[in-house]
Amino acid sequence: MTTLTINGESRSIKASPDTPLLYVLRDELALNAAKYGCGLGQCGACTVIVDGKAIFSCITPVMLLEGRTITTLEGLGSPDAPGPMQRAFLAEQAAQCGYCIPGMIMRAQALLNRDPHATDESIKGELQPHLCRCGTHMRILRAIRRAAEEMKLKTADARTRR
Repeated sequence: MTTLTINGESRSIKASPDTPLLYVLRDELALNAAKYGCGLGQCGACTVIVDGKAIFSCITPVMLLEGRTITTLEGLGSPDAPGPMQRAFLAEQAAQCGYCIPGMIMRAQALLNRDPHATDESIKGELQPHLCRCGTHMRILRAIRRAAEEMKLKTADARTRR
């Protein structure tokens, strides 16, 4: 049995060690935000964050993840209390069909966690692996910039309270 830390919680996994993380998330843990798209790590729909880095969960076996920190979209917030990135995507109405959006949110979150001052060019570069045909790309960029501003304000507020 493998133990994974997902969204801050230790979870025992029954799946075979070579099972891709995506299947464990969806089938065993009912964490359904990461989507099955291509199954080849080429579309980005399955993206989650592992130790701060965006990865394709459809091609990452769980045996590589023990002792590492995994964050899924569900770990960023809830429907009642969405996180800054989720709020920004809602406010900017950045989703059309919504299939690629969880992966984009996770990749954008990983980017802003390591570079809160990301430029439009770095955001576009980070989102390059994601296939999306919905046409809301400008709204997606606005949402990420909006989330970055909210996250910077939150950090600044925390510093002034010390």
